[in-house]
Amino acid sequence: MSPRLHLSPTAETAGQTISSNSASDVAAINELRDLYQQMRGEVGKVIIGQDKVIEQLLICILSRGHGLLMGVPGLAKTLMVHTLADVMTLDFSRIQFTPDLMPSDITGTEILQETNTPGRRAFEFVKGPIFANIVLADEINRTPPKTQSALLEAMQEHRVTANGKLYTLPQPFFVLATQNPIEQEGTYSLPEAQLDRFMFLIHVEYPSVEEERRIARETTGAAQAKPHKLISGEKVIAFQDLVRRVPVPDHVYDTCVDIVRLSRPKAKDAPDWIRRYVTWGAGPRAVQYLIRGAKAHAVLHGRYMVGMEDVEAVAQPVLSHRILTNFQAQSEGLTSENIIVRLMETIRGTEPRG
Repeated sequence: MSPRLHLSPTAETAGQTISSNSASDVAAINELRDLYQQMRGEVGKVIIGQDKVIEQLLICILSRGHGLLMGVPGLAKTLMVHTLADVMTLDFSRIQFTPDLMPSDITGTEILQETNTPGRRAFEFVKGPIFANIVLADEINRTPPKTQSALLEAMQEHRVTANGKLYTLPQPFFVLATQNPIEQEGTYSLPEAQLDRFMFLIHVEYPSVEEERRIARETTGAAQAKPHKLISGEKVIAFQDLVRRVPVPDHVYDTCVDIVRLSRPKAKDAPDWIRRYVTWGAGPRAVQYLIRGAKAHAVLHGRYMVGMEDVEAVAQPVLSHRILTNFQAQSEGLTSENIIVRLMETIRGTEPRG
């Protein structure tokens, strides 16, 4: 398996791909592109900057994925997610993870209630905060693994099991978790199995100088304008179905497979530097998320088919928590992000394999 430099489709191929979309899909893509710009404007009434983070959150939502936000305190992660839920008219629930949080505090529990029959009582299931469209799991690494695992079934199956009964979660459903990268005392690292459930690892960085000046001026005076609601939950589901129908050329499928397979140090065609710096590469779920994320990225930018620029746009958030570097990489100051950059250069043919 040699690295491929897959060229963009010709104009004729692009025309054929667009014509393969139904007229209603083309109109829906145009509508979503315009809505995206409006949503950025509405969220911008509350959140200054962080355009890339907001785009990645929307890609997760449109791809039916979950996101893990990594950032130091004070970067408005919670406010950002809450504002996005308001703009999309979705039910929002926040769970503050603490060391004493129990699984039933998340999923819900049965309590003994009086019935209409005098003297007779029965157990009734009281739904927990997981029963919402957007669930913010705040500081998810601050609770023990037993409670962290309570999210696994909900994230994967979109349902909760309590006392042998299944309860379906409302649709659409997303878990957006936050994690503090600087305070490690009293925290519990997420196991790889749960990290893999998150489509994106989204790094929330400090604002630029101009953005921080705007924050100083605009958030310390009169009350900020409230964002308008632009889209319903039913419309979100319709757009999710639209994203799944976006065509992907064969060369893009092949490249996504190449990217993931070359990240594995035990693969026979893995570059020497991957074997030298990587302990564990990405799994098949990474291929799925690369393609689904690229589809959503293409649609948000008004494109009718997926191109390599869309794959490159989502490669970092999809792969950075799925590629584990070893001690040698860490001793040389290399992170998984550096590995992904070099991996993409290898795929493009601009980086030697050795």
